[in-house]
Amino acid sequence: MRLTRRAALGAGLAALAGGAWGQARPLPRPLPAAPIPLGRPPLRPVPPSLAEAVRAAGLAGRVGVAVVDLDGGDLLDSLDASVPHPPASVAKSVTALWALDALGEDRRFATRVLLDGAVRDGVLDGDLYLAGGGDPTLVTDALATLADALVATGLREVRGRLLAWGGAVPEFPQIAPDQLPHLGYNPAVGGLCLNFNRVFVEWARAGADYRLTLDARGDDNRPEVGVARVLVADREAPVWTYAEEGGVDVWTVARGALGEAGSRWLPVRRPALHAGQAFAALCAARGLSLPPAEEGPAPPPSAREAARLESEPLADIVRDMLRYSTNLTAEVLGLHASLARGPAPASLAQSARRMDEWVEETTGARADLVDHSGLGGASRVTALDLAVMLAARGTPGRLRLLLKDIELTDEKGDELAAPPALVRAKTGTLNFVSCLAGYMRTIGGRDLAFAILASDLDQRAEAAGSDEDIPEGAQEWTERARRLQQVLVQRWGATYG
Repeated sequence: MRLTRRAALGAGLAALAGGAWGQARPLPRPLPAAPIPLGRPPLRPVPPSLAEAVRAAGLAGRVGVAVVDLDGGDLLDSLDASVPHPPASVAKSVTALWALDALGEDRRFATRVLLDGAVRDGVLDGDLYLAGGGDPTLVTDALATLADALVATGLREVRGRLLAWGGAVPEFPQIAPDQLPHLGYNPAVGGLCLNFNRVFVEWARAGADYRLTLDARGDDNRPEVGVARVLVADREAPVWTYAEEGGVDVWTVARGALGEAGSRWLPVRRPALHAGQAFAALCAARGLSLPPAEEGPAPPPSAREAARLESEPLADIVRDMLRYSTNLTAEVLGLHASLARGPAPASLAQSARRMDEWVEETTGARADLVDHSGLGGASRVTALDLAVMLAARGTPGRLRLLLKDIELTDEKGDELAAPPALVRAKTGTLNFVSCLAGYMRTIGGRDLAFAILASDLDQRAEAAGSDEDIPEGAQEWTERARRLQQVLVQRWGATYG
């Protein structure tokens, strides 16, 4: 049950999975004196030096770069490669390896309906459990199929409770406390997730006031939920405020920011209850009235399964996580991997530390991550360490085909008709942080791993108190950083062709 559809991989790019991609040395050797073999001219005029290209970008802050040849393990190009930066969503590449190694690419996660009590003539004399198995990709329309399956059993009434359980992985109220509270990509984490733990709020002007609705929005189903409510406040700023009142997320929004109509996703802080309320509404729409949803304990051994919904295989989930950069998916998968290797972590940071230790043991690379998604701004990694991890034996063969194709463009943003390389990589963006790391095959057939990390931590710190999703200057800074990434990748494609 995927939220997105994927196009098939092109045959030419798929062919790159073999050969040298899985055969790199775990540690790069020193920078060679002559990166272009003598007697072999470059494919085009040699671009400016790495330092000159970075200076020409006019990018405030620091830039760290490292490029490793996958066939020989040589460090081909580097600049300030040992300077630590926030990796942003590039950290999801680390999480992908961590989860695939611990769980296996065929692992699936089941969301189940369990009955605890006797059923006579379609009436359950006991409790019904909606039990999450830690599927981070569960969406409303998929949950509706689970409701269909339950109704098809002939159940007509529940005389006990509807208990929603999300204890398959530890639950935390948000991913990154340093992010603004209203951002939909910073929700709670838990074992019963729905719509990436977000609720959809929509508003439209109704006379002098506004009509607001909240629901668990799907393509074909829109069950209303009561896990949150939104109030319009007579102010200009801040745009959003949050408080928890009686177990309900209470949001206020500035009237001056609403306009005539609009909508957005807000994060959910009680994900199991959110999913339970949506499930009850979906069942009611199908003629099965359930009790109000409650957060409950783990189902007892006496409970028996009445319906089940399984996720896609882990490899598909990881591919979507890397391509669409879903933070909730990364955190849930990271926690699953930690649980597979030891006791339940007390925090996302503790789980990330276990991942850091595993990466160093298996690849020689070091990282200091505070979560599995890269959303927390305190995470740090160097370009050299990322390149080492990407080039480690076994990593390219497992990771490369799961990454996103990166289009190479000119200064106007138009796609190059004859790009100097094929690139698959993970992007990462926070305010005043922009990263790109992955793999490339040059036009001449050379296979490289690279990492480009840029950050302006001074401007990031100054913007920390802003109520703006994108503070002043951040968008222009990011555009410069992304153009620099293009310049560098194209430089390597031409130089090492």
